[in-house]
Amino acid sequence: MAADYTPNQVKAQLLQGDVQLLDVRQQHEYDAGRISGAKLIPLSELAAGAQELDKERPVIVYCRSGGRSAMAATALEQAGFEVHNMTGGLLAWSENGLELEPEGGEVAEP
Repeated sequence: MAADYTPNQVKAQLLQGDVQLLDVRQQHEYDAGRISGAKLIPLSELAAGAQELDKERPVIVYCRSGGRSAMAATALEQAGFEVHNMTGGLLAWSENGLELEPEGGEVAEP
């Protein structure tokens, strides 16, 4: 599997562009707070939702703490994607002082 990224590495990749950011949490978690530009495909819907992703562009996957995204990264890699898991998930992103949307967004419980 491709290397995992820290939240700061993810931020740098997003600034460089041409990556897909995938949130695999549930809708209510996504609504409470997310990384700008993230596409929501809950882990339970990933098999069907993966067709919405571009296999020609790297995918960075995140969840709340890194567990669900690690499972999603493994599945996407097996499906032929270049994929990176964000270590520590949205909790680590927030702890690093990185912004969430919407304004005032928070990391919700699953």
